[in-house]
Amino acid sequence: MDPRAAHTQATLFAAVLDLAAHRPINDIPVTEIVALAGVNRSSFYQHFADREELLASALETLEVSATRLRQAIPLTHFDAPPTELVRFAKHFADHADLYRQALGPHGSSRVASRVRARTVQLVREGIELVGSGRTRSAPIEIEAAGTAGAIFGVVEAWLVIDPLPSHEIAAEWMWQAISPTRPE
Repeated sequence: MDPRAAHTQATLFAAVLDLAAHRPINDIPVTEIVALAGVNRSSFYQHFADREELLASALETLEVSATRLRQAIPLTHFDAPPTELVRFAKHFADHADLYRQALGPHGSSRVASRVRARTVQLVREGIELVGSGRTRSAPIEIEAAGTAGAIFGVVEAWLVIDPLPSHEIAAEWMWQAISPTRPE
């Protein structure tokens, strides 16, 4: 990507993430986003169709770097959630105000759909890292969608709790929702 285009996108990402942490995306005019980013309106529309696409892309950029799986999550220790799941929950805790706005009742269904799809992709990557050690008979797409749905459901329910429980507690809830029955 052209360095100028990358800079424009980065400033737009920073602006929308800052603004969307305090208000629903539909309440933020493009003029306010471009003013905060220090770019003109035509630059905005060269890169993004609308505010929702900008916010979804900005969140994906945050999520990819913060939640990328570095190793397979072994399902051999059931007492505590894996480190990768704790890190995933920490990402949402670190940006709780932003995700509350984006995923909440006044948020954007398009943005929520992209975050959900990113979660499915992340779970699928984890399943693929396990590879031949997979014990489920369901197709990988079904397993990834079901597991991601449980995780995403916990994230949405957790984010509305006030005060927000720690990310460690949220990771434990996610682990309880997705881990196999613990051996006796």
